[in-house]
Amino acid sequence: MSDIIQLLPDHVANQIAAGEVVQRPASIVKELLENAVDAGSDKIQLIVRDAGKNLIQVVDNGIGMSETDARLAFERHATSKIRSTEDIFKIATKGFRGEALASIAAVAQVELKTKQKETPVGTNIYIEGGQFQFQDPIQTVEGSNFSVKNLFYNVPARRKFLKNDNVEFRHIIDEFQRVSLAHETIEFELFHNDEPIFKLRKGGQMQRIVDVFGRKLQPLLIPIKEDLGWVDLHGYVAKPEGAKKVRGEQFFFVNGRYFKSPYLSKAVQEAFEGLLQPGYIPSFFLFLQLDPEKIDVNIHPQKTEVKFEDEALIFALMRSTIKRSLGIYNVAPSLDFERDPKMEAFFSPTPSRSNASSASGSPMPSAINVDRDFNPFTVSKTTEEERINLAELYQASEAAPSKINLFEDDDLDEDLFRLPNGYWLLNKDGQTYMLDLGRMHRVLMSSHQENLPTKKAGQSLLFSLEYHLNEIEKNKYKSIKKYLPDFGFEMTLAQDNVLRIETVPEALKESQVIKFLEKIFEVLEYRTEEEFSKYFEYQWIKLKTKSKFDFIYKTEVEQLVKDFIDLGFPQYTVNGKKCWMEVPFDDFKNKF
Repeated sequence: MSDIIQLLPDHVANQIAAGEVVQRPASIVKELLENAVDAGSDKIQLIVRDAGKNLIQVVDNGIGMSETDARLAFERHATSKIRSTEDIFKIATKGFRGEALASIAAVAQVELKTKQKETPVGTNIYIEGGQFQFQDPIQTVEGSNFSVKNLFYNVPARRKFLKNDNVEFRHIIDEFQRVSLAHETIEFELFHNDEPIFKLRKGGQMQRIVDVFGRKLQPLLIPIKEDLGWVDLHGYVAKPEGAKKVRGEQFFFVNGRYFKSPYLSKAVQEAFEGLLQPGYIPSFFLFLQLDPEKIDVNIHPQKTEVKFEDEALIFALMRSTIKRSLGIYNVAPSLDFERDPKMEAFFSPTPSRSNASSASGSPMPSAINVDRDFNPFTVSKTTEEERINLAELYQASEAAPSKINLFEDDDLDEDLFRLPNGYWLLNKDGQTYMLDLGRMHRVLMSSHQENLPTKKAGQSLLFSLEYHLNEIEKNKYKSIKKYLPDFGFEMTLAQDNVLRIETVPEALKESQVIKFLEKIFEVLEYRTEEEFSKYFEYQWIKLKTKSKFDFIYKTEVEQLVKDFIDLGFPQYTVNGKKCWMEVPFDDFKNKF
């Protein structure tokens, strides 16, 4: 039998390896930004076109590369970060494997312009699909300029699996935020399709967080600080009112490297125990500093997983430190283990204090009389008459269960009545159903949506509302601006990124406007314009429904239920959520 095993050509091997490193444009952004940080840059520019599909350019003012290093950098396993096996266990840089540039060059057209400070001219290299094209001297500024064009042009099967530009650009922003938050002493800029998205100045951690996520987050941040020598924990957590149902503002860093950890996320969640509504996630920006030998970052090709030598101790440290900070800032109750000496003296029952007070003539608190013969477990004697009354009461309670009237008599009938938690019970066809009126109303409105007016009426506000936008929200606002008048909104964007809201839909309470916009901004990036228009309509109906059912009369409920039954009594909304559920009273009877 002939031999069948053979070595793969280098360009094929590089394309296979690229599948681990380059999954989407954001993967290239991460690698190039981290290389720029490792090069000692204090200013980094990221320029993107078409969400990175056609261009990703990273310009830095770092140390640059020599002519030989520039050519060698695109070879597999060529790196300046490590020299021996021992170096893997004390990594202090972002990159170290030497695979990124070779993988990127295998699936794109890559051009590098670089120059070192002491050299008169720089180097220009061009590689296409993993194949070296040319290397020439060039006049350029100090540092490096990487341009990655036409990603996956030679692997069309991979390119067609890329998502729409909104989704891919959101992933690019995620990577940009992760690198920029960890290096607040570096100036970062991001441009997309020639539009400036971020211009982050040098400063402190608080300033960087505010520059990225907006000024409205600043008053919610609580500082976290604990240094045990072998590990230093610092950063910020947001107050409970800053929690959200979707993830996006949860960041862990160790030695300046972003990482994910469901285990440590649980520590943060436990620190907020009892302070958040179910389903809400706290925002946090937490930084760990410890000996590189005590962590292992060589676990995953994306280097977003980190293994700690003492993970349980870090879990306990994070939970206790956050809990203590929440107590210090009056967000959560904290136990005061240090008693004031004056109060200690006041409460001390020593005779010397009593005598001293009497001698000085100062008033003393009145004495507390305690019945030392009282025994709470002693059964008092019951008279015969009392026993008869108790027996009659017991028999009456056994014969007919007590009925507690929680509502007015007018709110009850034999078919429909209200529960204290806002739900309603309906007796229908011998069965009992618990109803969610809000969802039922949304189903009814959706069924008649074609009859709704295309343009919603608006109501002018006596005083305009202000909403401070960060750069991401600013660009989202521009993309949805044309839809807003149809829903009853009138607003203008000032130069200081403040959105002034003058008119809101009639169905929207003034207190709901900001939350409504925040919800829209959260979901917008994952939807096309057509999808967004439908989603906007759904959110408007949802908020209108909520405002309608803050308080509702019995007659309105009866009409709503009647209309819902005429519709066929559907159990689910269009999103698959239950409008009603059957109450298993037979199961309750068995428990008695």
